[in-house]
Amino acid sequence: MTTFAGTAPLLRFALRRDRVLIPVWVAVNTLMVLSMPNTLKSLYGTPADRADLLRQLETNSSLRALIGPVFDDSLGALTAWRVGVYAAALAAVTSLLIVVRHTRDEEESGRQELIASGMVGRRASLTAALLAAGVANAVLALLVTAGLAGRGAPGALALGLGLAGVGMLFATTAAIVAQLTESARLTRGLTAAVLGAAFVLRAAGDASTDGGSSPLTWLSPLGWLENLRAFADERWWVLLLIAAAILTQGALAYTLAGRRDVGMSFLPTRPGPATGRPGTASALAWRLQRGSVLGWSVGFFLAGVVYGGLTDGAADLVGDNDKARQIFERMGGRSGLTDAFLASMIGMLGLIAALYVVASVLRLHGEETSGRAEPVLANAVGRLRWAAGHLLIAFGGSALIMLLAGLGFAAGHGKEALPILGACLVQLPAVWVVGGLAVLLYGTAPRLAPAAWGVAGVILLIGWIGPALDAPQAVLDLSPFGHLPKLPGGHMEWGPVLLLLATASALVAAGLAGLRRRDLTT
Repeated sequence: MTTFAGTAPLLRFALRRDRVLIPVWVAVNTLMVLSMPNTLKSLYGTPADRADLLRQLETNSSLRALIGPVFDDSLGALTAWRVGVYAAALAAVTSLLIVVRHTRDEEESGRQELIASGMVGRRASLTAALLAAGVANAVLALLVTAGLAGRGAPGALALGLGLAGVGMLFATTAAIVAQLTESARLTRGLTAAVLGAAFVLRAAGDASTDGGSSPLTWLSPLGWLENLRAFADERWWVLLLIAAAILTQGALAYTLAGRRDVGMSFLPTRPGPATGRPGTASALAWRLQRGSVLGWSVGFFLAGVVYGGLTDGAADLVGDNDKARQIFERMGGRSGLTDAFLASMIGMLGLIAALYVVASVLRLHGEETSGRAEPVLANAVGRLRWAAGHLLIAFGGSALIMLLAGLGFAAGHGKEALPILGACLVQLPAVWVVGGLAVLLYGTAPRLAPAAWGVAGVILLIGWIGPALDAPQAVLDLSPFGHLPKLPGGHMEWGPVLLLLATASALVAAGLAGLRRRDLTT
């Protein structure tokens, strides 16, 4: 039996399990990229407008840190500038989720041990996971290349391959981390931390120098993508750098995978105390999720500091551009450009907070399907009390991270904190509606629980792209975030907020009722 025996059926199984996750996240990423040329054309329709944008970016270090440098005034080059870094980050997140799900998650649940007892090679599962990520990134590259080919085939191909390359680079990063740690949760967190560090390095480098030439920029894979210079005299040799990094990391992951037993890791888990003491279901939930809460809290606070510091620079860049002003007003209200920018950035963090609450709620699903919930529930712990511990972390944690984001915005912007804190906290009813949908799916139809990621992805797509595409209000209203008051600067409207809170409460109640009545799954 070869070391790769069984890879093909494992790949088919992985793609079948990800038949929702991969299409949704690839579609979100593709639409984000392909919608941008027409948006930019409406904002900067003449060569003079685009030339003026380039001159402003040369002196606006805040915007270079947020988005990156621009290398040409064509619509294709502006598209690569505007969405390249964020599309690459989204491809990286999708890839790391796929790899961790089919490697360390499988080992934690015990399924990998069962699979390994058959005619399956030692490296087949890792290979299938990387190939599944490769399929997702290949489809993304194909769609982006085909969709932007009219703007210039070489540039479209460079951008598509660059996005796929960054995605696969972080897939192999996740594969390495999965060999080092015993926890899937820690694997996701550490890989996401590497991605965050890459973004910070790129931002620091781009803020310090124009043109992507800073050594800090070259230390970041996201900086490699921008230095590929799609649609602007492409540097094809940068793709070789990305490919070399993928092959190097992939070889390291395969080497580590061949030197450990199933379920083990190179960094052992810290042992617990020698003598235990009685605990509660809520305390267990906190212990399981405290690392995630800490990571999201730090990330949101730093994001608030960065976006708060960029507020004045973004307002200067928009200037008298009526189209850009209209987009910010659709996202953040009509109370003034600075307040509209703050409201739109806070709204974006609210959309991301919805991803946190979905991940935290679905921790219940992971505990149940892995078999770890059953021993807990075999004791004097009811299902509702067990679930309540995790839901407290999910819903309370979302309030915490939005509060810290508000403090970060206030610190970065240097203005009065209370209006900004209120604007962040008013996002919570919409975040909790998304969490309530996840509870409903988990409680009533546990097999469909992962579809909550699809719901969150659609809401993210509406919130990020809808205003730029001038989508009809009926489409924007499909998202719970479309019903929130535009703060700071706007008027507080309690009716929609209270309705969203009631909706979230009803969804959670229905999900818990379903959990109480159904059988546990394994």
